[in-house]
Amino acid sequence: MKKIMLVFGTRPEAVKMCPLAIELKTRGNCETVVCVTGQHREMLDSVLGVFGVKPDIDLNIMTGRQTLFDITVNVLNGMRDVLTREKPDILLVHGDTTTSLSAAMAAYYLNIPVGHVEAGLRTYDINAPYPEEFNRQAIDSVARYMFAPTESTRDNLVREGKKREGIFVTGNTEIDALQYTVKPEYAHQLLEWAEGSRLIVMTAHRRESLGEPMRRIFRAVRRAVDKHPDVKLVYPVHLNPAVRETAEEVLGGHPQIKLTEPMDVYNFHNFLARSHLVLTDSGGIQESAPALNKPVVVLRDVTERPEGVEAGTLMIGGTEEESVYNAVTKLLDDEALYRQMSLAPNPYGDGYASRLIADAILSADLSA
Repeated sequence: MKKIMLVFGTRPEAVKMCPLAIELKTRGNCETVVCVTGQHREMLDSVLGVFGVKPDIDLNIMTGRQTLFDITVNVLNGMRDVLTREKPDILLVHGDTTTSLSAAMAAYYLNIPVGHVEAGLRTYDINAPYPEEFNRQAIDSVARYMFAPTESTRDNLVREGKKREGIFVTGNTEIDALQYTVKPEYAHQLLEWAEGSRLIVMTAHRRESLGEPMRRIFRAVRRAVDKHPDVKLVYPVHLNPAVRETAEEVLGGHPQIKLTEPMDVYNFHNFLARSHLVLTDSGGIQESAPALNKPVVVLRDVTERPEGVEAGTLMIGGTEEESVYNAVTKLLDDEALYRQMSLAPNPYGDGYASRLIADAILSADLSA
């Protein structure tokens, strides 16, 4: 019987790995071990609660004002001990976080096969997004099995010389997660506040946008809201103090804008489902919003998810004030463009990624 270990530590990873953990635990021919690092403590625990996933191992590494150095060292040392004790046949990591990179390195050092969920995404600029682009490329360099969400991400891996037999196109588990979270009976007082208006949901938190780029984004958003009295915007603000200070400075006190605490995945997905338009610099939201037929303005200069741009579900807004303002107002004013984007096919799968990943792992010869 194969022993499969999943490791994750942040809210975005948990959203995408919990459906896979649930799927693997339904299979009778494997032992599934869930290990969390606690890189994001409260936000991680919230997601685990929504999906009903109980970790078997918790490194609980989070400390106040932790740095990338702290996370890397603590996860690497913690996973060395866990992997030496548990001896899994394969370690599964997700995406591009410091938890994923460090856990993959630990497994590689111990000659344990690594499976990379959401492999092959690229901007080929290691500073955008930072440090995620480097992390993702580094994980793929040690992964034996790569679960690419799309044909183009598979093609990236093939061009880089990865072995074709280790690459599987599966779709993205972000789409699987929506089946657990979006509910028709959902209600919230902020939705009552926005009733009768076109609701914009926004997220913004990227390290490379901190400071003046984020200030420019927020000024553009405020101008777009000012121009459209029928619009209301909800922004769950990231816990990073630098993000909070800028958000309050530029967006605070506006009668059409609500700055809220971070939402758990259940609330956030249901807000997405009831929104008119989504503004984000997040990766996963570029996948989940199109699955809910919501056009997305990407608040970044580049995206490692070009399939969404090509499919017509995403529009690059950038980080300059005028480019963001023009993208948002265009989608608010051009009904034909809005309809075209909302009806564009979602390129990120059909909600069965976890099943395909589980099938691939359980049919693989992990001793090879």
